[in-house]
Amino acid sequence: MSTASPAALLGKPASSGSSYWALSRAPRYSLTFALPLLVAYEALAALLGGAGGGGLRNGADVWLKTPFVALLGPHGPLAFGVVIVAIALALVIRDLRRTRQPLRGDVFAGMLVESAVMAVVCGLAVGMATARLMQTLPGLVIAAEPIARLGVASKLMIALGAGLYEELLFRVVLVSGLMWLAKRAIGLGPAASALMATVGGAIIFALAHHIGAYGEPLTAQAFTFRVLAGLFFSGLYVLRGFGITAWTHALYDVMVLVIR
Repeated sequence: MSTASPAALLGKPASSGSSYWALSRAPRYSLTFALPLLVAYEALAALLGGAGGGGLRNGADVWLKTPFVALLGPHGPLAFGVVIVAIALALVIRDLRRTRQPLRGDVFAGMLVESAVMAVVCGLAVGMATARLMQTLPGLVIAAEPIARLGVASKLMIALGAGLYEELLFRVVLVSGLMWLAKRAIGLGPAASALMATVGGAIIFALAHHIGAYGEPLTAQAFTFRVLAGLFFSGLYVLRGFGITAWTHALYDVMVLVIR
């Protein structure tokens, strides 16, 4: 089993090939593909929370921005956004300069189709695995009751925010960090490092869903479901990078929170 290095998980180096598999992991595609999630989520959050943006927010969004708010006060969220966009743009521009190739619309279309398919696969696989382990009827999601009572726009905002910010926190930061730690501090190989990071990240991801006013009740079924979902998204991130994983997560949450 071969895995990408933590530094490459936002997007595979452009020199790795011109196939769809390689291009869809490249920073110029992976990060650009995630941009609409950022724009749509922040626009909905601003509209629902008013001009101050003080309304409902995704939990991972709040956690990521808290250090910036602690340092810069009300300017913290804007500073965080500027930093994230600047890093993404730098990676995209560097990739474009390296390849000197125009972006292809068919690659983005393929990424959207792949993300939609993987969202359905996630719902079926995780739901049936949870049902088999817990000996219950299969289901797509175990939703917190406060979220179920929200309006469609709020549910959509939470779904998009989960795809963007939860993947940024729990996959880009956490899984990549655990992989680096396993390699550098423990001396594990690439496959063992990826496995340790995937399992550890999935457990932390599951526990995080039971925190806060909108957290789920801590039950064996809910925790099992979230661990399995965390394993799915972490594995997808290691194999396919940030963009497709973020959209898969967002579309899955749209499917179970908004459409269902």
